[in-house]
Amino acid sequence: MIKVMEDKSVRGHTAILTAQVIFGVNMVIGKLALSSPAVSANSLTFYRMVGAMVLMWLTSLFFPREKVARRDLLLLFLASLFGVVLNQNLFIHGLALTSSINAGIISTLSPFVTMALAALYLKEPITWKKAVGVALAMCGASLLILTSHLSSTREGDPTGDLYCVLSVLSFAVYLTFFRDVVRRYRFVTVMKWMFTCAAILSLPFSYRSLSPTVWQAMSGADLLNVGFVVVFATFVSYLLIPIGQQSLRPTVVSIYSNVQPLVAAIVVVAAGMGTFGWDKAGSALLIFAGVYITTISKSRAQIEAQRAEKQKSES
Repeated sequence: MIKVMEDKSVRGHTAILTAQVIFGVNMVIGKLALSSPAVSANSLTFYRMVGAMVLMWLTSLFFPREKVARRDLLLLFLASLFGVVLNQNLFIHGLALTSSINAGIISTLSPFVTMALAALYLKEPITWKKAVGVALAMCGASLLILTSHLSSTREGDPTGDLYCVLSVLSFAVYLTFFRDVVRRYRFVTVMKWMFTCAAILSLPFSYRSLSPTVWQAMSGADLLNVGFVVVFATFVSYLLIPIGQQSLRPTVVSIYSNVQPLVAAIVVVAAGMGTFGWDKAGSALLIFAGVYITTISKSRAQIEAQRAEKQKSES
């Protein structure tokens, strides 16, 4: 039993880390896509929703069909609203307006927001290890961003910053409040319904930016950038997230978001647009130290089990 739990935990960490690496690459690719006059924030969001929906349903054909309870369909609709629609729309619109530095710094707030919501809703204890781990990871991400060659020549936009903050809050709500329904079904089942709802909800805001002339104006580079955002940063990464949710606590899942700015910096360095120095090495050390410390912190179930064992031994 313990071995099975350990295997699921390793799989969960691997899935979430992979998803966040993809998101980190997407901070660069997504910005490139939005820099094209043929790709607007609304159209890119709609491509993500519809493309992922189609790919999720095709993938589900290779798995046994799973019936979802009517009540859970409503919960998955709400999960889609917070975890996909609001999260992605707010982030894409925020990234289009503000600087990469501002968007990166704001993303490091995710573990703090998730930890607070988990403490209030799931009664997860805020242990000193968890607090130290989250703080270390945030310091590492902030150090990287503030000293990075990713810095933009223009300052951030207050409206864009607000969009990014609301995006972080929306995803934290998804991780915390919808954990149980995500754990009840296969990850493919969860995501195919969530992205179906997301595509329907996104259509009224995006259809005007999808004229044939827009497609004709897109270059080959635009198509590749949009393709990466749809296939990898949406379809693949959102398949991986529920795998992590099934075995990891919300705070542990969210703290991996601090990996994103590190990966974005590595992509820029690999492309010859920056250098890798002590700042990036130190940031990487702080981020992964924070993830490790948060991971080994005790959950509510572990604390309650230890308390029960202690009372049993004393009686």
